[in-house]
Amino acid sequence: MDLDPKTDLHFTRSLAVPRSLVWECWTSPEHIPHFFVPRPHRVTACDIDLRVGGRFNTTFEVEGKEMQNNGVYLEVVPQEKLVFTDAYSEGWKPAPDPFMTAILILSDARDGGTTYTAIARHRNAETAETHKAMGFYDGWGTVVTQLEDYAKGLMK
Repeated sequence: MDLDPKTDLHFTRSLAVPRSLVWECWTSPEHIPHFFVPRPHRVTACDIDLRVGGRFNTTFEVEGKEMQNNGVYLEVVPQEKLVFTDAYSEGWKPAPDPFMTAILILSDARDGGTTYTAIARHRNAETAETHKAMGFYDGWGTVVTQLEDYAKGLMK
């Protein structure tokens, strides 16, 4: 994948859980509230229609304020890749002020775990810098740690 250092933020981590379980957590609405936003913030609702053009809508509670995030899937490759954006809502309705496109790439790690790559693509360098300043690396890093911990609990 061709990454632009001016507009794309990304990282790769190894997770000690199988790829199929990471995929299940990312694609099932009942799992999303357990990891999707850094604690103490929380997901209060999630609606997924897992197909290209299908919705990926979440509602967060952040510091007592409700935040609605509506988006669509642009690419779905089972067990390998999810691409979603807030640039559109379901029915390909353009968003008035889109922020980013997220790309998750999953592959098997040698130890039976998952190699997890998260990419946030932005329309310009300023938006990417804003996201970086908001704490992209800490926030998304916390989310993947929460995901791994939650998925380990599902394995028991």
